[in-house]
Amino acid sequence: MPRVIRILNRLVIGGPSKNAVYLTRYMPSEFETLLIIGGKEDHEQDAENLAEDHQVIPYCIPEMKRAISFNDDWKAYKQLKKIIREFKPDIVHTHAAKSGALGRLAARNCKVPVIVHTFHGHVFHSYFNSLKTNFFIRAEKYLAGFTDGIIAISEKQRHELADEFRIAAAEKFHVVPLGLDLDPFVEHQEEKRKSFRAEFNLDDDTIAVGIIGRLVPVKNHTLFISSLRNVLAKTNKKVKAFIIGDGESRTQIEKWATAAGIDFCAVGEKEYTKTLIFTSWRTDVDFICAGLDIICLTSLNEGTPVSLIEAQAACKPVVTTRVGGIADVVIEGKTGLMAATDNVEEYSGQLLKMVESDAMRMEMSKAGRDFVLNKFGYKRLVGDMAALYYRLLENKKGRNL
Repeated sequence: MPRVIRILNRLVIGGPSKNAVYLTRYMPSEFETLLIIGGKEDHEQDAENLAEDHQVIPYCIPEMKRAISFNDDWKAYKQLKKIIREFKPDIVHTHAAKSGALGRLAARNCKVPVIVHTFHGHVFHSYFNSLKTNFFIRAEKYLAGFTDGIIAISEKQRHELADEFRIAAAEKFHVVPLGLDLDPFVEHQEEKRKSFRAEFNLDDDTIAVGIIGRLVPVKNHTLFISSLRNVLAKTNKKVKAFIIGDGESRTQIEKWATAAGIDFCAVGEKEYTKTLIFTSWRTDVDFICAGLDIICLTSLNEGTPVSLIEAQAACKPVVTTRVGGIADVVIEGKTGLMAATDNVEEYSGQLLKMVESDAMRMEMSKAGRDFVLNKFGYKRLVGDMAALYYRLLENKKGRNL
């Protein structure tokens, strides 16, 4: 029975948490898995309900946080080594940057047979200055030197990591797309739509446009605000916009909305008569997707955006920037429209097309659902991962003969 320790730096709303929980819960029965998580930042929304809903009880190391701290990181590293020595895993599989560094260093020190790491995204552009970026690239190259398998969640991401940034030799990389439990985004959609739209007093003929995710600079919400301003100036349709999520950029986004002449409010107001509504964090994303008509993404950098997979599973067309692994998630012109990250006119033009055309929204909705249900189900994910684990274990056994 292969024993696996899975390490994730923080259990918060987003794709990495879902990936780690599904792999912990749904791997074939012969795998015994322990999930270790770290502490979240104050502005992040925890995803404890995700673990609870899937009967997963993670072990938490509070010192393992996203920010670099020599004292906390050293404590987390020592705790990881202690757990690894007690659990005696055949495989340590890390997810994301901080846990990827501490977890792989601890696994190597404890002589774990197979070490695996998943890049859910990367910070090699659009996050930091060149000095800091180069430091992270060098660090990842060092860690890759003793990693047996490196997982990219899209072919585009694999190309960037292996060919552009040369993190490791190409043969170390394996493309394993995300797998998600998409059933909630398919079931009872009409009832969920009515519930969401009643909550926010939306008429049947109001086009509800939303963007879902952390409110942080890399998500580029200024493009969403500027494009919304242009669409409102040109359409005769009734449009209501939603920003779902929270984070450090919240105050700045509100300032952008004010400067753009867009009135806004937050959840808790009685009438919701304003054009733009900030909902903060919501865990009922299936209700949100059901209630919206168009779902947007404006990021400067993405791995595999879960919000766009879930949107399409809920039969919603998307308008997105053309970055990272999005081309693996959205079929341009068939399930959604795309634009450059720095072109407000192009993005707002694509959003306007989607707002204006009922036929386009309907056609793309059907195509999007068919596409993601076939490609991003969690059963495919666990099957792919089990096969990879066995292959890596066999390879290591062969090298040790």
